[in-house]
Amino acid sequence: MSTTQSERLRELLEPLVSSQGLDLEEIEVDSVGRKRVLRVVVDSDTGADLDQIADVSRALSAKLDESDAMGEGEYTLEVGTPGAERLLTEHRHYVRATDRLVRFQLAEGGELVARILKVDDDGVDTEIPGVKGRKPTARRLAFDDIVRARVQVEFSRKDNKKEEEA
Repeated sequence: MSTTQSERLRELLEPLVSSQGLDLEEIEVDSVGRKRVLRVVVDSDTGADLDQIADVSRALSAKLDESDAMGEGEYTLEVGTPGAERLLTEHRHYVRATDRLVRFQLAEGGELVARILKVDDDGVDTEIPGVKGRKPTARRLAFDDIVRARVQVEFSRKDNKKEEEA
């Protein structure tokens, strides 16, 4: 997809997504055989439920139909939310990932898996889980020190409140 098409789509769709109380996270156009697929990823601080996704999908479809942003050919519109292992690229993504386990690739080299405790304008306060009976340790990461960050899926996370009550 050309940058100009991406910019045109973002300019066209972002105000509509925002009016629905959501953030426009990604726009991607892929060719699948003879058809094209327009994927739009939306999110908010509280997440997006199926009703919101359906509403924004209908609104985007109507807006795209009345414009020429996708050209004359057929296309399929897919609207969804970021996946469970979302990449953190914006400040708001880090805020939304508070209390989540994240894999950080560091500018100094190496990786760190830690839970985000707090986010401010300069970086994140994290807690590195303890291993083999060791206590968790705190570490501050400046945004400049982070090359890449991705939320990790946790299948067996213990609830801290239940642990403290026991």
